[in-house]
Amino acid sequence: MTNVRDALVAVEAGADAIGVVLASPSPRSVTPEDAREIFAAVQPSVTTVAVTSTGRAEDLPAILSLHPDAVQVPVDLELPSHAGVHVIRMLAPGDPMRDDCDAVIIDASHGRGGAFDLDYARSCVATSSVPVILAGGLNPGNVTAAIRAVRPYAVDVCSGVEATPGMKDGRLVRAFVKACRMMDP
Repeated sequence: MTNVRDALVAVEAGADAIGVVLASPSPRSVTPEDAREIFAAVQPSVTTVAVTSTGRAEDLPAILSLHPDAVQVPVDLELPSHAGVHVIRMLAPGDPMRDDCDAVIIDASHGRGGAFDLDYARSCVATSSVPVILAGGLNPGNVTAAIRAVRPYAVDVCSGVEATPGMKDGRLVRAFVKACRMMDP
């Protein structure tokens, strides 16, 4: 999310979590001040996630000062044990499975919207000791089939519900969440 309006649209649609991109050269990246405002706008029942591609430990204090519920970090970046947040590690085909985190997010394109690798994603779900989140190329038209094929713990979307890079299309956000909810038991 890059703004409060989009975050509130997602929450109203029924999203369980919202994320902001920090410390990353991306049209979807926000400042810590924007992230703080976005996180403050959503109700406490919605999980807030700070997403970063930084490999620099010195960037972590600023990220943790936002008090997200979870931080998505590259595979090799360690968070302090006292951080008080859930750790999500991004994996792509070829990466070994990780269990030094609270969840893994499978994204073959590392956040660039490319399609996920079906065989790798299925293998991760079958072997992971932590919840697996599926990302990569998902949109309202394919997310139901992706959930059926992979059976992840959760799914993550960004560019698949955008009007322009960084700006969400409320109609697509609502359609995506509705398609996901079709899979609820």
